[in-house]
Amino acid sequence: MTEYPQLLHTVFDTTRPRELAEFYRQLLGLSYRPGDEPPVDGAPDDSDWLVLVNSDGVRKLAFQQVPHLSRTTWPEDDVPMQLHVDFTVSNRAELHRQRERAEALGAEVVLDLTDDPDEPLYVFADLSGHPFCIFVA
Repeated sequence: MTEYPQLLHTVFDTTRPRELAEFYRQLLGLSYRPGDEPPVDGAPDDSDWLVLVNSDGVRKLAFQQVPHLSRTTWPEDDVPMQLHVDFTVSNRAELHRQRERAEALGAEVVLDLTDDPDEPLYVFADLSGHPFCIFVA
């Protein structure tokens, strides 16, 4: 039997790991890995690596601090996208509800393709400028 590498999680580079982790934690209903929770009592947060897990404790996303991050200029080619994440919802009403949630958390709508009859979607930029899509599947 052949053994293959298994995906552990997807890692986002960011200049602000806690802020971006918190954005995705709230957007996706994830939790921090034990030990990665925000500091309490106003203690400084010097986290340079954070991991989010699902309700079963399975790693989903990680956030790595970098000193500088050039925001993608997509759909222009000056600074390519390099990676994006897709999320799905069950219907158009939920798609619009999730747009409101994402924007309330600080995401920016980059492209609105909700008129597409086969696959309505929004392309967003997260707090660090990483693109992600939410679409009806």
